Amino acid sequence: MLLKALDGRYRDSGDALVVDGVALSREQLLGAAGAVASRIAGAPALAVLARPTVETVIATVAGLLAGVPVVPVPPDAGPKEREHILRDSGAPLLAVAAADRGVEAYGARVLTVDPAERSAFAGEPGGAAAFILYTSGTTGAPKGVLISRSAVAAGLDALAGAWAWTAEDTLVHGLPLFHVHGLILGVLGPLRTGGRLVHTGRPTAAAYAAAGGSLYFGVPTVWSRVAADGAAAEELAGARLLVSGSAPLPVTVFERLRELSGHAPVERYGMTETLITLSTRADGERRPGSVGLPLAGVRTRLVGEDGGPVPHDGETLGELQVSGPMLSAGYLGRPDADAECRTADGWFRTGDVAVIGADGFHRIVGRASVDLIKSGGFRIGAGEVEAALRDHPAVADAAVVGAPDPDLGQVVVAYVIPAGPVTGDQLTAFVAERLSVHKRPRRVVLVDDLPRNAMGKVLKAELA
Repeated sequence: MLLKALDGRYRDSGDALVVDGVALSREQLLGAAGAVASRIAGAPALAVLARPTVETVIATVAGLLAGVPVVPVPPDAGPKEREHILRDSGAPLLAVAAADRGVEAYGARVLTVDPAERSAFAGEPGGAAAFILYTSGTTGAPKGVLISRSAVAAGLDALAGAWAWTAEDTLVHGLPLFHVHGLILGVLGPLRTGGRLVHTGRPTAAAYAAAGGSLYFGVPTVWSRVAADGAAAEELAGARLLVSGSAPLPVTVFERLRELSGHAPVERYGMTETLITLSTRADGERRPGSVGLPLAGVRTRLVGEDGGPVPHDGETLGELQVSGPMLSAGYLGRPDADAECRTADGWFRTGDVAVIGADGFHRIVGRASVDLIKSGGFRIGAGEVEAALRDHPAVADAAVVGAPDPDLGQVVVAYVIPAGPVTGDQLTAFVAERLSVHKRPRRVVLVDDLPRNAMGKVLKAELA
């Protein structure tokens, strides 16, 4: 069973699950999810408007109980993005909380989740796919990544081993529930290990300090804010483990957290397409800037530009490729994208550049391209933002890059050739209306031209 903690073998409590102050026992969660599962059984997919609420957790568990792939929809997705996810996934149902029952569902039927509803679900999971997670990539509309039940189980069990994660832990985080980090690790993790979950709603330093957990998840933006609040960071001294992921943790934040809380954070590495494949260990060395060693069952290799192997000397760069049981089953309806990111012998091309030391420790250097922007824990495809900008009638062309930011890691910066009167604020608002709000440019630079090579391709390295 994927969600072991729901089969009754673990100690339950009235607050085994707390999301933004709303508490459920595991028995209550199972009953509410069973009621939804009975209504969705046999559906090809279930989209979930993934706000940080108990309704999102109930709907996700319902999909897993019924064997229906869950399609998390970002709550801040603009109409164009939401429509693409719903239509591309083929989800005929969109699960929402009562407050969202009037949401535009683009042909899907809206299913309202009631946390007070109870029903046992007697069916058996029928499909191998657990999730269809949409990821931006570097060009075009987001692609649906097929994540199997077995991949989720393998990934969570490997992390439980690396982090000594048990039923005695209380996990605390305030991460979005439409990504691997917040949803699969942050919700299904406790439902597999048997521990408690406290989701803070918003990931504020004060909320983390007040939660009293033993295990904390955060992205670098969250940890930088905790580190800036000395009193909050000191409150985490009683925790067992602080985990950072989704983007590199600045060394200054790592050291500040260690100074204030007494904990050197664990850093890990993964992608939507691979789940988590590398991590430092609860009982091992934690080096600033390092994502540690391969998890159980994972193999890694570095490949040079000539296609040959790269030495593990801690200095020589190579493209990181990975193999393991937690890798995705591919992209929904995109065999071209599958072929592009898989090698002939079955390894996944991450597109990230890394170095590996003689001791096996991995350090991620950056993207092989400049088109994937990591901002506040989100992965943003520059091509998607560029396409949205080009939809504006006063835009002749646009190029988007990531600029370094001490808080968010990177921010989206757009270089725009105007075709008429327009301001940066107008373009930022235009993008925010069409895509997720976090994808909007933080800065717009109006230019007369863009640097290009002989083939007409924009030289983004010059812009960055």
